[in-house]
Amino acid sequence: MFTKLTNKRIKVVFVLMTLIFIIIVFKVLWIEVIDYNKLSKYAESLWSRELPVEADRGKITDRNGVVLADNLTTTSLVLIPNQIKNKKEVTEKLSSILNVSYEQMKSHVYKNTSIERVHPEGRRLPFEIADKISNLNLDGVYLVKESKRYYPYGNLLSHSIGYVGIDNQGLSGLELQYDKYLTGTKGAIKYYSDAKGNKLNKSEVYIPPTNGMNINLTIDINIQRSIERELDNIVDMFTPDNALAIVMNPKTGEILGMGSRPDYNPNNYKDYSQEILSRNLPIWSSYEPGSTFKIITMASSVEEKIVDLDKDHFYDSGSVKVDGSTLRCWKAGGHGDQTFLQVLQNSCNPGFVKLGQTLGKDRLFNYIRKFGFGSKTGIDLNGEATGIIFDLDRVGNVELATTAFGQGVSVTPIQQVSAVSSVVNGGYLYRPYIVKSITDNTNTILYENKTKLIRNTISSNTSMIMRRALEYVVAKGGGKSAYIEGYRIGGKTGTAQKVENGRYLVGNYIMSFMSVVPSNDPEAVFYLAIDNPKNTALLSSYTTTPIARRILLDIIEALGIEKQEKEVEKDYEWNDRVTYKVPNVIGMNVKDAKKELFNFTIEYSGSGEKVLEQSPEAGQLQEDKGVVKLMLG
Repeated sequence: MFTKLTNKRIKVVFVLMTLIFIIIVFKVLWIEVIDYNKLSKYAESLWSRELPVEADRGKITDRNGVVLADNLTTTSLVLIPNQIKNKKEVTEKLSSILNVSYEQMKSHVYKNTSIERVHPEGRRLPFEIADKISNLNLDGVYLVKESKRYYPYGNLLSHSIGYVGIDNQGLSGLELQYDKYLTGTKGAIKYYSDAKGNKLNKSEVYIPPTNGMNINLTIDINIQRSIERELDNIVDMFTPDNALAIVMNPKTGEILGMGSRPDYNPNNYKDYSQEILSRNLPIWSSYEPGSTFKIITMASSVEEKIVDLDKDHFYDSGSVKVDGSTLRCWKAGGHGDQTFLQVLQNSCNPGFVKLGQTLGKDRLFNYIRKFGFGSKTGIDLNGEATGIIFDLDRVGNVELATTAFGQGVSVTPIQQVSAVSSVVNGGYLYRPYIVKSITDNTNTILYENKTKLIRNTISSNTSMIMRRALEYVVAKGGGKSAYIEGYRIGGKTGTAQKVENGRYLVGNYIMSFMSVVPSNDPEAVFYLAIDNPKNTALLSSYTTTPIARRILLDIIEALGIEKQEKEVEKDYEWNDRVTYKVPNVIGMNVKDAKKELFNFTIEYSGSGEKVLEQSPEAGQLQEDKGVVKLMLG
């Protein structure tokens, strides 16, 4: 009996042991075969540590690929405290090289963490500092690549491009607005260590970073540099409160150039106040436009067929009374009898009061809103203002009259440029934009901005009439100083008195000039405004137009605009420089050539009596007594 019971127990134990053995074998097989990859990755994650490798931020370029926002490769200091064998020695050496206190560096070296980024003392180190640290060959001390944003043209387009913080995050402008596209994905150097942080004898793994996408702008750097140069000149000459300029393609809405003063250098943005950093004046600033707004009133009147610019006349006595208020023309005694084309040329306020009264408030304000005033243009930049337009129920006879010549309403520069572009481009109001496309590092286009039509404003016939009228303003009116021989330039000056606390300031004006080139087939609309210029005549025709002319010449060159025929001849004044066409003297002897070139200053090169070459070429326009060079042989 006892033997049987013993044998039975032995069998049970054997079976149990066999089952346990089978389970163990099965488990081992499961771990080694089926669960191997999963457990291996889990173990690896426990051992692995990563040193971060920064990705380059995407570049920002102009329309031709010129880099406006780039990256510099710098080095930053990273510590692995558990791998540092002599912490006192490392603390002393690093504090000496980085020129920081021992206690300050000790807080990093002795920190109870797996990886310590030394911030800010060890961020973006100069080469010579990084080289000194590298030569120490200290355990647990690593130098890793870090990308630093760099703006090669400094202040150029600063408000629109914006700037980034120390961690390469966008803080302003396009850098902020398109941060998710510009920011790349970090890489890493993966190494292995035990629980105490000691480095294991396993090969390191490099995970490359993915650089950010590139932003390509509609900006033309040649036009932008011209704007920046002349804005600097304005500051030097007139010490204004501020100044701004915008150039836009009226056929597409593309911004070709835009800038303002005061500006800043995004490489050193911490040196500037938040007020300067945050105000992109071309889209943020809002003020009474003055006489440039007369373009809108005149276009609305022509579209409504209430005026024929050549046939209808207006007599300007110098002022007009509206509900007891006297609204004056800038010219004492007025301009007398004039056509409405001359009303625009002469910027005659009473003439525009007449147009506003004939239109009536419903029609005039309907056109004002149709041209986009009172609402944002939708430009792809942060911080755009809406301006202020009267509600119709608050528009009386005086408000109607003053609005007609650009007083009492508040508009932004970008609204004005968009509206005038619609006036001259055939009647199409386009959304302005500055980002042309987004591409990856292989130049594959991931996103492309398209021209967006908002609405039609006027007919193509009205647009043609207005282009001609604006050309007359430059040739025969207040825009004469912007006239360029051989090119059809249209434009309108503006001198607007500034308002503060509901009262007009004495002797404080915003002087502006709106221009179109070429007026027969516009490729650029250009707006320049100077806020409270000092030491100058309080007339925009003397202040803005000569500066605008220099920028217009650069626009003509940058866009490759060819000379046009049948431009309106300029009414020359006593102080204007007369220009002449250069005759063809090639093949003539020197004596005959001198007779033909009596209006010019001649410079010779070579020897002989016969003219082989000349510069400028025949047919080019040259100012009186300008230089003509002759090659003799």
